[in-house]
Formats: sequence, structure tokens, C-alpha cells
Amino acid sequence: MVPPHYAVAPTPSVLVFEDKLYIQVKSQIFWLPDILVVPDKLTEPGSPSIRKEDSTMVSDPPAVKDQQVDEFRRDGVLLLRGIFADWVKDLQRGMETNIGNPSWRERSIRPEDGSSPFFQDYCNWDKIPEYRRFVTESCAAAVAGRLMGSKTARLFHEHVLIKEPGSSVVTPWHHDMPYYCVEGSMTCSLWITLDPVMRDCAIEYIAGSHAWNREFRPERFNGTALTPGDTREPMPDIAANRAGYDIRGWAMAPGDAVAFTYWTVHGAPANRSANRRRAFSIRFVGDDVVYAEKGVHSPPFPEIGLKIGDPLSGDQFPVLWRA
Repeated sequence: MVPPHYAVAPTPSVLVFEDKLYIQVKSQIFWLPDILVVPDKLTEPGSPSIRKEDSTMVSDPPAVKDQQVDEFRRDGVLLLRGIFADWVKDLQRGMETNIGNPSWRERSIRPEDGSSPFFQDYCNWDKIPEYRRFVTESCAAAVAGRLMGSKTARLFHEHVLIKEPGSSVVTPWHHDMPYYCVEGSMTCSLWITLDPVMRDCAIEYIAGSHAWNREFRPERFNGTALTPGDTREPMPDIAANRAGYDIRGWAMAPGDAVAFTYWTVHGAPANRSANRRRAFSIRFVGDDVVYAEKGVHSPPFPEIGLKIGDPLSGDQFPVLWRA
């Protein structure tokens, strides 16, 4: 039996963001007024941080060390502290625009119990200026390229996820590759939180699951198959045997990110806190990824115009970084 990797955070616990201390006490997170300047020694040693004015597309992004690359490839998941802190406010503004004018791909979940909704939307990076700036000017593509070990990092899509305070929606355990219209080994998602997230509301990942060599049936939130008649094996009952898996999860501050592969199994609890849980997730593919057809895809790309086995191409899938 594999023991869990993480330890449950003590109460209260401390997060650091923009020289503020956030204190987690049970189900809420509070920040202390600006009476302190947080010294460097309070930040996690070795934690990466890239300021917006330095976030050019470079061949060897300084935020990613060899040890982190090794961890990502071994575990399929990697925490990156503070790496997008300077982009939080911009992405928050863009997200409010997105909520007010969602795309046709919007897939929000509205619980039957009347609790707060879970807003989701995709593929708006070229329509919302704040998203476009992040996609084209931040170090995200360079970080993904380095982690994937690819000579290029090509954008696949972005995904906005907002669990409002009190939302009862649980994101089931799943991995993303069976939902996507692609195949390949060089993949990287960056899940970026725009709000303080306490540990018991955090998205969780099973370390090493990207190497299971298993493909689980993609399902909707209601448990039905995404593609009718899909005969792929169902996801194991992870909730009933948590101690049997190496489950990773962290309390996070705005601008922290988790990098993970499309094969990494993950899920998220309900947001029982008094805080929003806004996340901007951006997905990249590397050199060996090609178009595939698997039935119903999420997100859908009805006008993709590619044949099975073709590399992604076109304006909606730009190459944003080259080694």
C-alpha cells in the first residue's frame, strides 16, 4: 500500500502572495493588512518566480530546474510556487469578461441542491485581451516546453474553471487524454489558481498515474459516458481506497500553478469554503502529439480540418515556444 505523499496542513496554515500573509483557519482564508513586508526567508526555498517584465519566451526558462523536470516526468505532476503571481490580476479581469460573455463551448454545472454553480468555458484566448496577453507573453509555453522535453510548445487550448463559494460540485477522478482529440506523450497542463485555495478544497493528483498505461472511459459529471457505448474501463473507485494511491495536493496562493500531463489522474472536491476558486488552466502539446478521433471530444473542435495522425496546425493551435 502506497502511503500518501502529502501531510495534512496544520490549522492555521500560512500562504504568501504579493507581500501579504494569508492565514487559513478551518474553512476560510484571511489576509493580514499591509503592516508587514514579507522577507525572502518566508518564501519556500528554491520556489520559482518570474516577473511579468521578464517573462519572455526563452529556450531555458530560469524558473524550471533540472530537478523539477525530473520530478514532472517521474510523477506526472509538479507544484510551481508563485510562478504566475504577476499575471493574477490580469487573468481575473479577463475571467470576469468571460463570465459575462461565455462562448458556445461553456459547460457550467448547476447543482440540483441549489448550491453555487461551477462555471467552465474553453478556447477564448484569442477573444479576450487579458487571456491573449498571458498566452503570448507569459513564460507558460517555455515552462511547458521544458517540462515536456519538446523542441516546441504548441497551444492546445485554455480552460477556465470557477467553483463559487459553497458549490457542492465534485470533479470526479479522471484523466484528460481520453477526452481530447489528440494522441502523444509530450503534454502539459498548467492549472493556475487566481485565489487562495486551502488544502481541503484543492485539486488532487495521483502521482505516477501517467505511467499506468491504462485509458479510462471519459464520463460526464453525472457519471454517463461522454461517448455512448464506450467500452473502455471505468475509473477505479479512488475515493474508497485513498490510502492505496500516492495522492498529491497543496494549499495554494494566487499565482501558484500545478503542471501535470494529460494522462495524470486527478479530481477535485466541492468548494465548501467561503472563497471563490478561480483557475485558469492552459494546455500545451509537444513534438509527438497528433490529431486523433475518439468519439465525442471535450472541448469540441468541429472546424479543425485535420486528418488522423496530422500534427496540430493553424491559428487556433500556435507554436508559442521553440528550444
